[in-house]
Amino acid sequence: MTARDWRAGELTMLLLALVLAVAALTSVGFLADRLHQGLERDARRMIASDFIVRSDHPVDSGFVTKAKALDLRTATTVIFASMISSKGGAAGEAQSIARLAAVKAVSSAYPLRGALRIAPALGAPDRPANAVPASGTVWVDAQLLDALHVRVGDPVQVGTRTFTISAVITRELDRGFAFVNFAPRLMMRDDELASTGLIGYGSRVTYRLLVAGSDAAVEQFADFAHGRVDGGKMRGVALESLQDGQPQVRQTLDRAGHFLTLVALLTALLAAVAIAMASHRYMRRHLDGCAVMRCLGLGQASMRALFTLEFLMLGLAGGVLGVALGFAGHWALLAWLGNLIDVQLPLPGVWPALEGIAAGLVLLLGFALPPLLPLTRVPPVRVLRREWGEAGRTAWYAYTLGIALFAGLLVLAAGELKLGGIVAGGFAAGMLVFVGISRAVLWGAARIARSERVNAGIGWRYALASLERRSAASALQITALAIGLMCLLLIAITRDDLVAGWRKSTPPDAPNEFIIDIQADQKAAVERYLAAQGMRDAVLEPMVKGRLISINGKPVNPESYKNDDAKRLVDREFNLSYRTTLPDDNRIVGGTWYGDTAKPQISIEEGLAKLIGVKTGDVLRFDVTGLPIDAPVTSVRKLDWGSFKVNFFVLMPPAALDTFPATYITSFHLPPERRAVIDDLIADYPSLTAIDIAPILAQMQRVLSQVIGAVQFLFAFTLAAGVLVLYAALAGTRDERMRESALLRALGASHRQVRAVQVAEFVAVGALAGLMGALGAQTLGSVLATRVFEFYLDFDPWVLPVGVAAGVACAGLGGWLSLRHVLMRPAAQSLRDA
Repeated sequence: MTARDWRAGELTMLLLALVLAVAALTSVGFLADRLHQGLERDARRMIASDFIVRSDHPVDSGFVTKAKALDLRTATTVIFASMISSKGGAAGEAQSIARLAAVKAVSSAYPLRGALRIAPALGAPDRPANAVPASGTVWVDAQLLDALHVRVGDPVQVGTRTFTISAVITRELDRGFAFVNFAPRLMMRDDELASTGLIGYGSRVTYRLLVAGSDAAVEQFADFAHGRVDGGKMRGVALESLQDGQPQVRQTLDRAGHFLTLVALLTALLAAVAIAMASHRYMRRHLDGCAVMRCLGLGQASMRALFTLEFLMLGLAGGVLGVALGFAGHWALLAWLGNLIDVQLPLPGVWPALEGIAAGLVLLLGFALPPLLPLTRVPPVRVLRREWGEAGRTAWYAYTLGIALFAGLLVLAAGELKLGGIVAGGFAAGMLVFVGISRAVLWGAARIARSERVNAGIGWRYALASLERRSAASALQITALAIGLMCLLLIAITRDDLVAGWRKSTPPDAPNEFIIDIQADQKAAVERYLAAQGMRDAVLEPMVKGRLISINGKPVNPESYKNDDAKRLVDREFNLSYRTTLPDDNRIVGGTWYGDTAKPQISIEEGLAKLIGVKTGDVLRFDVTGLPIDAPVTSVRKLDWGSFKVNFFVLMPPAALDTFPATYITSFHLPPERRAVIDDLIADYPSLTAIDIAPILAQMQRVLSQVIGAVQFLFAFTLAAGVLVLYAALAGTRDERMRESALLRALGASHRQVRAVQVAEFVAVGALAGLMGALGAQTLGSVLATRVFEFYLDFDPWVLPVGVAAGVACAGLGGWLSLRHVLMRPAAQSLRDA
């Protein structure tokens, strides 16, 4: 029977849908498995130790004492940003050049795990570094050499000291993605840091104590450290373990992984719908054959075994083919991700392959067998009469079990309950809601069309009556189309907001240079200098340091929040600012802008307000240089961070903050050929810090472009599955439509009338499916955006007409392709074929 079905093309649709689903799931599964193994393998090397105590002040000596008592090795690092200068330039044209660098002072034992790699000159072969820089020397990366126009062996000025560059850093283990580390690296000995004069009161410095040793001893030290730090007992102190290595890299990969997994899950959902629709058609075309076998005495158990074995063989074959295609696909994903993953990853394990085959079997047995089971439970005469009786309930029971198993599989494939649960829940809810709406709309539309008050025309009247007469099949077809369109629109919506938004290039005149640490007595002179250089968009904004200590009288500490970002925010000082006018790239989304008032009030950024649970009317207390400031939140602002202008989370009226010590910050666009403007400014005011964000933006764009390429590659699977769904949904009722059209022709209907019936029917089916699919995509997309991807998804009114138009186009095209030949043949021949 399997061979006969295959030759007749009955299994082609089922196999294609199955292979696509398994390929999409396993391609992401293989990639995730390799990344997980690589992170586990390289965790210690990624943080250069086994455990880290990080602080914004020198690490308490108690931690060092405890580490020594447990016989653990220790090392220390001190990281901060500073301007480094040199006498660079062409021969005979030496000029003073200053650039921001991420200075890292390390102890002699650094690193405790892994090894740095250095080269004796730019472009020379590198080697492991067996020690830290020698006294009087520093190591720098290639970016800083280029920025300062120097080579290995040249001197550079670090604070009040002059050092010689002795090597180029080619690989650094625990650099991380903190903002300071985007600047070029300069590494020096920690015992020479004091002589530079760079560390003083109020300096922004990160101190780290690195610990390594046996797993048992490290675990004891970790318990000790958590006991001293957790609960906000030590402000400004954080702990990092192996699981926290390179959290920013992991966050980028996690978000990309979530989106790739979402595409894979939606592909599996589309495949499930295609399989269910193809199985219904398979069942109807095998109805007579099953009736004959039942009449010849084949028992129920034998028929169940027959179908189960056929689909089991098909499932195993499709699973193996899908796994092979997925394994090839994951290499393509790795190629798209490029140097975002710049380590040699282990080969994937067998689990993603087993998971893919299991997914194929669940899809096939859960969505293909239910339509066939009723055939094994009814008397032969009822099969011949097409009467189902009570046996039809068996299919719904089987569908319920299949959907439950498939939902569990989605959660397992997603790797987390939230993403898998939202997708599975949205799929199940969409099916139930779409079926209910479809039947209700068809019932109401048919009665309106039959009303004497409405002149609907024969085409619409007969089309709606026909859809209502076979309401179960029509609702199934509309639901399948709606689910398919919903998945495709959902991918388009999330890709537009999550990916295409990232991909937008920076405007040519967007600020690419930030000047910070401008003192009050320097403000006027810096403004005059920048204006004289043509930087008229450089507005100096005041910045006051303040720590949030309470909300509505309730003390605030990191342990008050579960979200890691919220914990970090409340554990450090906020940059507060003051002004009377609303910034051009801000808009009020809640409350009212305070304007020119002497009363302390707060305008807070929308994302921060949601993160720390603040709304308009709440009273916040900030500690500013030891003095409390209480102010109510009177407005919530949405910021355009993409403008790269200076923005602040918290703004107040000038009267509330202008008496406190403040520094100033500005941003402006500086063409690359005018870098001398910054060099001359820093030469006049060495305490200023200039941050060139152009390399940061370029790196971010490269990373995002690689992620986008991977998403677009996997999106091809979804598009193919979507085409299968649309084809299967439209082909599912093709035989009935052909029979009805032929019958109308035999009863004397003209070509025009039959065509009008077909057009009306497909417009009704497509419009309803497109409308429901668009609404479902908007709803599910909003939930995923806020719960999984952590961004806000605006309602796009164009999704509704686009969904309706897509539904009508798909239904109309499919109907024309499947029924166009009916009008070109004699009615008797069409009836015989039907």
